[in-house]
Amino acid sequence: MNTNSNSYTIIYASVMVVIVAFLLAFVNSSLRDIQGKNVELDTKKQILAALNVKDVADAEAEFKNLDMKDMLMNEDGSLVENTEAFSTAYEKEAKAGRLHVFVANVGGETKYVFPVYGAGLWGAIWGYVALDADKDTVYGVYFSHASETPGLGAEIAADWFQAQFPGKKAMKEGNVALTVVKNGKVADATVEVDGVSGGTITSVGVADMLKNCLSNYTSFLTK
Repeated sequence: MNTNSNSYTIIYASVMVVIVAFLLAFVNSSLRDIQGKNVELDTKKQILAALNVKDVADAEAEFKNLDMKDMLMNEDGSLVENTEAFSTAYEKEAKAGRLHVFVANVGGETKYVFPVYGAGLWGAIWGYVALDADKDTVYGVYFSHASETPGLGAEIAADWFQAQFPGKKAMKEGNVALTVVKNGKVADATVEVDGVSGGTITSVGVADMLKNCLSNYTSFLTK
């Protein structure tokens, strides 16, 4: 074959494209399980952070240490253990009617952890809210974001912001009342925390996220 011909160039380029595509597909397939496991471990670390268990070296071991159970809520508010694979896409799960509640034993006391998710100024925000056995008193929270502004909306991931939540109440008169208000405008300290100064839209996003997601669990929280 004439290596200087157009047909040779086309055939050679086509073969190379097929080889490269095959190699990329092979690498992606080989790494998929590892990537999935890393996402699962990161999710478990976030859940643990809401329980004030942070910077753990082995999230799997800590889950077992806390006797953590992944539960699903029935319509009547009762819980049944999730028998399927560990999920990390809680918004998608909720749309399918699968509302997850993580139940842990912390120092001999039951704690409930709820996934929350919403939108900030520039992108997705998410987190976990841990409640005491009374299903009302906040034990701890964890929040994170995809692309909020550093020093402003991104402060929802800071310790000072999250430290305001423990001890607050989630419910008031049968409805979700835990919320974030404009910085310096707290009127009811039992259920309100200060928002981020200069990060109003992100703070509102957290408030909406708490109300919208926790309201899905009203039948459990008031049971």
